[in-house]
Amino acid sequence: MRNRDLLTLATRGLTANVSRSLLTMLGIIIGVGAVVLMTGIGKSMEGVILGQISALGPRTLALWPGKQGPEGGSASLRSDFDALTFADIEAIRSLDTVTSVAPMILMTGRAIYGREQMEPSTVGATPEFYSNQKIEIDVGRLHDETDERTARKVAVIGSDVAAELFWNSNPVGERIQLGEEKFTVIGVVKPIGTQFFQNVDERIIVPNSTARAVTRRTYLDMVTMQAADDVSVDLAKKDVESLLRARHGIIAPLTGDPTENDDFLMRTAQQAQDTLGAVSLGLTLFITTVAGISLVVGGIGIMNIMLVAVTERTQEIGLRKALGARRRDILAQFLAESAFLTFTGGLIGIASGLVLMVIVARVAGEFLADYRFAWSISSIVLAVSMAIGTGLLFGIYPARKAADLSPIEAMRYE
Repeated sequence: MRNRDLLTLATRGLTANVSRSLLTMLGIIIGVGAVVLMTGIGKSMEGVILGQISALGPRTLALWPGKQGPEGGSASLRSDFDALTFADIEAIRSLDTVTSVAPMILMTGRAIYGREQMEPSTVGATPEFYSNQKIEIDVGRLHDETDERTARKVAVIGSDVAAELFWNSNPVGERIQLGEEKFTVIGVVKPIGTQFFQNVDERIIVPNSTARAVTRRTYLDMVTMQAADDVSVDLAKKDVESLLRARHGIIAPLTGDPTENDDFLMRTAQQAQDTLGAVSLGLTLFITTVAGISLVVGGIGIMNIMLVAVTERTQEIGLRKALGARRRDILAQFLAESAFLTFTGGLIGIASGLVLMVIVARVAGEFLADYRFAWSISSIVLAVSMAIGTGLLFGIYPARKAADLSPIEAMRYE
């Protein structure tokens, strides 16, 4: 049988009952659409993660007190022995493998200007913080070593803070209230977007020494630093860890996890990228697997419908075999119908998945500035291949049943 005749027969068989064919394809449409959507979301989120990590630079290292890092919030440790102290920072600065050490203190409280108020994240940081985070000034200036040394009450605000408190006016030189203190705005930084899924444009930065004086804190919430060069990141991490263990009297276990007894947590940009990437990949694979199950369910539906079709067309099959149709012709016809059914459902599923991806991208873009519509040709090829494979797999039994019918018995079937 020629391919053209095979396609014609398959199309005729499916269009004989359009509504039933569409309902049969529904499982395939949902499965393929879900595969395309989930892989697209995974690829988009991977772009967000890589973008946020790359913004910090490959030489960046981050240090937190305690064992939970950023997930545990601000430090809750209360003694010089088990907290990350300013004396620790001075010791870290003496290391040759580390540069640009920026200790940070988190401050709480509302930001108020006139009748406008908001609750930003306020960070007390040294000037190295700006280079570590690749922050650039838009209006005014960043605070410098003089501000840091004299503990001046000055503030550098994010673009969203400027928009929220000052609307369209220039905030430089204006005074805002942070908690119980008044600070003079000296600059507005360029928009950054999100970092680790937090909007850093809603951030206010004040000198670390000022934050220390206002909060009367003797410990730190976080420290960022840079390795001396790209190749010494791991060495810098080991140097800092060894230094802090010696200062805190920590003895690393001889076997198992060497960080088990640490009262601090340290991560490199690459580690953060690997961790977030693994989480994103795991979620994508899980959801894609669940979507793949719907393909199996759709395949079972196809098998049932094809069995019904074989029963309904028993006399047709008998007549064709009596007129000379070979067993393989009947087998090819019903396999073609099954594959055509899943292929058509796959195309509709791809279109549906892409449309949903565009919608998700627009919604997510409101919350994640770095989120971009992304799709993979390989995922689409995979989805269509899975759909056709499902159709062939679950179409074999009905096709073989049709091909094995006896011509005489089939023509007598009522």
